[in-house]
Amino acid sequence: MDPNEILARLHSWTRRPDGDGEVQAACPHDCPDTCAMRIGVRDGRVVSVKGDPTHSLTDGVLCTKVSRYAERVYHPDRLTMPLIRTGPKGAGRFAPISWDEAYATIADRLAAVWRRNPEAILPYSYAGTMGLVQGEGMASRLFHALGSSQLDRTICSSAGSKGLELCMGAGFGMDPEAIEGARLIVLWGTNPITSNVHLWSRILNAKRNGAVLWAIDPYRSDSAAKCHHHLAVRPGSDTALAYAIAHVLQRDGRLDRDYLACHTQGATAFLAEAALWTPARAAAWCDVPAADIEALAQAYGNTRPAAIRLNYGMQRTAGGGDAVRAIMALPVLAGHWRDPAGGAVLSTSGWLPRNLAWTRPDLLGARRPRVINMSTIGAALAEADPAIEALVVYNSNPVAVAPDSNAVRRGFAREDLFTVVVEQFQTDTADYADLVLPATTQPEHFDLHRAYGHLHLLLNRPAIAPLGAARPNSRIFRELAAALGARLGDACPPLHDPALAASDAEIAFDALRWEHPALAGAPTDQLFSAGHARIAAPVPGSAPFAAGGFVTPDGRFRFDQPEVPRVRPNHEDWQGEQARRYPLQVISPPPRHLLNTTFANVASLRELQGGPDLLIHPDDAAARGIADGQTVRIFNDRGEHRAIARVSDRARPGVIVAFSIYWHRDCPDGNNCNAVTSQALTDHGGGATFYDCLVEVAGDA
Repeated sequence: MDPNEILARLHSWTRRPDGDGEVQAACPHDCPDTCAMRIGVRDGRVVSVKGDPTHSLTDGVLCTKVSRYAERVYHPDRLTMPLIRTGPKGAGRFAPISWDEAYATIADRLAAVWRRNPEAILPYSYAGTMGLVQGEGMASRLFHALGSSQLDRTICSSAGSKGLELCMGAGFGMDPEAIEGARLIVLWGTNPITSNVHLWSRILNAKRNGAVLWAIDPYRSDSAAKCHHHLAVRPGSDTALAYAIAHVLQRDGRLDRDYLACHTQGATAFLAEAALWTPARAAAWCDVPAADIEALAQAYGNTRPAAIRLNYGMQRTAGGGDAVRAIMALPVLAGHWRDPAGGAVLSTSGWLPRNLAWTRPDLLGARRPRVINMSTIGAALAEADPAIEALVVYNSNPVAVAPDSNAVRRGFAREDLFTVVVEQFQTDTADYADLVLPATTQPEHFDLHRAYGHLHLLLNRPAIAPLGAARPNSRIFRELAAALGARLGDACPPLHDPALAASDAEIAFDALRWEHPALAGAPTDQLFSAGHARIAAPVPGSAPFAAGGFVTPDGRFRFDQPEVPRVRPNHEDWQGEQARRYPLQVISPPPRHLLNTTFANVASLRELQGGPDLLIHPDDAAARGIADGQTVRIFNDRGEHRAIARVSDRARPGVIVAFSIYWHRDCPDGNNCNAVTSQALTDHGGGATFYDCLVEVAGDA
């Protein structure tokens, strides 16, 4: 398709249809499924939200959360006017102002900071929407033009992403839709019933066809409970377990020697390390029976094809990046990449031919501003030199989400910090803002979506007019750029670049390499006709790495970049000195009916979910005199929070499960689970270590 025709078609998708009917949409949330949706509209209102039955993965089904999306759109607490703070920071007292007043105030304050030091301005954002237009498309252009401090977006997946990059070249993996053909499926650190529901349906189909399911998870999740086998490993022990499986493969002659010789680098060093990790040694590290490790390893070596689905929970510890590298090595060692239903997948995002320059980093010119890690925002707000003077938050709720939240709140409470929050609701973070700007929800704007759990592109057409004075992120940052350009004039030439006035369609056009073979022809045609399309790489039914072809400089899988994975103790080691005071490990996976802090304020979902809850093993509860249903205090040196104890053998001994992430204000003592998590980082990628945390639990006084 001609580029001008692509741009014209994108422009047509930015316009709302007239009259009633169903409008093609895409789920915007941070989930591997990225579902195709249909929004039903009557008299200018959303009346239904359902899955698109023509989408091969969604198949007409949505999760409970998103099926109730209309409750979010019309929630009585939706922000529909710009607000300016009238009380102390954190108190949540605001008064409405006009957009013109808001832009003028923000532009004046940011311009003043910029004149002193552009690096004193910091954007803060993450995955409140996964859209390429409403995400970073225009916002990043503005902050590149300003030369502000840059944000390293590490809070969720950076350790795993870096691990994939080191061994495979990028976020590549097997086609998740091919998993139905596997005879053995390992769910490693993932609970797809909650976080990947459409893949779960395919896993169940494989199970019905005879596949054996193994779950590796510190607790018996809903998904683990439906598997044939469950290894309740200690958080942070995954690298040791992967090495033990490799040990058995090598010992029992189950290595694919031809594949290793032709398509890998560094296998000899990796296997030398694996030789040291017997099942017995790994059992002591993982705190599970050696016989169970042996059984898993033999099953993995003797069953073809075998697939591993790993997720990001297992990389949120000190050694998270190396854990991903070690796990991704297993299908290479055993030759499972030779089959379309074999291999492993953490993310599919690398298959999409994105234009990485769509956020216009060239607007920085020769400037190289400092980079602030979002996972250490609490420390940065207290210690950065030069100090952060202005903070612009969008698509994120860091006061609730960022680790060590007491430190984060202290930073946001600084009276000398000018904070702007772009939001749909008055979140914990918005309470600390100087100005709050109302953002649209998914049915009110245009967007283009990729996925990291499948191989489809999706379009989202606006279905209804924005509520009140709400505006799309793209428009807000476009207009803010114009206001700043008027104030700074020739002092900041990049602000006058046409890229900062680009339309939503132009941003979407810039986001992808439309000429790439994965998009050229049929995929692009289908995208515009159906609103979704599978990209043409990898070819459906193919085994993409059957003959190597990894995206490394020489096409080989790298075991040793920069060295073979290391088995690292956690920052807060359950066998270390700190465990004398705080003997329990805590993990904080998402509950079934919430997503990060999104949907936590939807009454029907809160009613379904309940909480905040804490799973604790009967032995650990008995040792502390804790009864089921009792309010307990979870604490360490960083802080404390309260939850309702659920005494259950779903939790393994020594590990408690604090479901997250509730808004602070909705927790019994005004603190969610991040009151106890730390700002320590992973081995690769500078990621957050939410599951590398020691605490104690006591009955509430």
